Amino acid sequence: MNYFPAEPFRIKVVEPIKMTSKEERKRLIKEAGYNLFSLRSSDVYIDLLTDSGTGAMSDYQWAGMMLGDESYAGSKNYYNLERSIKGILGFPYFVPTHQGRAAENLLLSLLVKDNDFVPNNMHFDTTKAHVLHKKGIPVDLVIDEAYDPTSNYPFKGNMDLVKLENFINEKGKEVIPLIILTITCNSGGGQPVSMENIKGVSEIAKKYNIPFYIDACRFAENAYFIKQREPGYENKEIREIVKETFSYADGCTMSAKKDAIVNIGGYLALRNKELHQQASSLAVLFEGFPTYGGLAGRDLEAIARGLEEVTEESYLSYRIGQVKYLGDRLLDAGIPIIEPPGGHAIYIDATRFLPDVPQNEFPAQALGVELYIEAGVRGVEIGTVLAGRDPKTGDHDYPKLELLRLTIPRRVYTNNHMDVVVEGLKNIYQRRKQISGLKITYEADILRHFTAKFDKI
Repeated sequence: MNYFPAEPFRIKVVEPIKMTSKEERKRLIKEAGYNLFSLRSSDVYIDLLTDSGTGAMSDYQWAGMMLGDESYAGSKNYYNLERSIKGILGFPYFVPTHQGRAAENLLLSLLVKDNDFVPNNMHFDTTKAHVLHKKGIPVDLVIDEAYDPTSNYPFKGNMDLVKLENFINEKGKEVIPLIILTITCNSGGGQPVSMENIKGVSEIAKKYNIPFYIDACRFAENAYFIKQREPGYENKEIREIVKETFSYADGCTMSAKKDAIVNIGGYLALRNKELHQQASSLAVLFEGFPTYGGLAGRDLEAIARGLEEVTEESYLSYRIGQVKYLGDRLLDAGIPIIEPPGGHAIYIDATRFLPDVPQNEFPAQALGVELYIEAGVRGVEIGTVLAGRDPKTGDHDYPKLELLRLTIPRRVYTNNHMDVVVEGLKNIYQRRKQISGLKITYEADILRHFTAKFDKI
């Protein structure tokens, strides 16, 4: 295996950041209703809220932006992106969208009807919200190892194939319009899915004639894990692994803001020509003409070039290596995380970090607030707040994992920044017995975590 000890790029443009005082941060987070989403980015020192649209584009991508063909229909940048999607992913058709959730909206609007079931390894927030919005029922069928934070099983994002087939037989294939596999598995700690599992899901889907789609936000990171961990793939090129991955699927939704390393954009890629035509018609209503999909030509070009760069092994070695660096340092300090470190983020196990804060007092959210106050670091809760409420009972939909996600933007921070995160968490861990939970004072009906307001208990 090649080893890349330093970043495979040079830094030529920087953005100044400043550290506020602890007293300022106490005031700012209180004014934000103890919701990290409501903070101004200028008041955040190290921003690990998300890796979506927060990466640093390359000189190659910026050069492509200068070549943007801002035509309403048929821009050359659309056809450049088409060439990248066909060449790298292997799908003959695609519809550009302004981001990944728009691609989800197109696909699920066309396929999901009232009371349909949508199996996934683990739904993330927007996918789950779109299924519910279409009156469908999201179902998580990830393997049991995913719920064991200390298990070092190499592919904890895998779908449980026995559970999947049993579920199809129990409910009937008529009420399952599609199967989705999220790679890597975000809600489960950024954990990868093996090629064996991808192939297995595909075989079950074909057996029952159910369409199979991949949530491809972090497809390249998943391919790198396959190369590193799955026997038989150690000598394969990343693009070979990517091409095989998508060969088993009928299509994919993509937030290009992740593994295409751009600030805006996404797409729905398909094999079915008729479904592509239907999605294109729907896109005109919600996104724009099918050859721009709510994006400028320069954005399309940046995605086309980002898909090329993200499949370079030197980049992926650095990318996954930085996440592992943060994870290893936290483990050395005794901080409980989801093990092994995932692809795009480190997930702090808030249940073990704050064992005295009950789940109905949102321990992961409380920990996120404390990390901001302590070190100016912004993470994001992946727990009870994000899970929302059961649509039938109105009760909190308590997940099995209560996590604070520290999501590392691509090509943005150095390991010195990661060291600041570690020191902040170590300080909090020493006073963890003094930390209390939170209560909700306001919440929206859909995706409440974005706008909810809290108060300290």
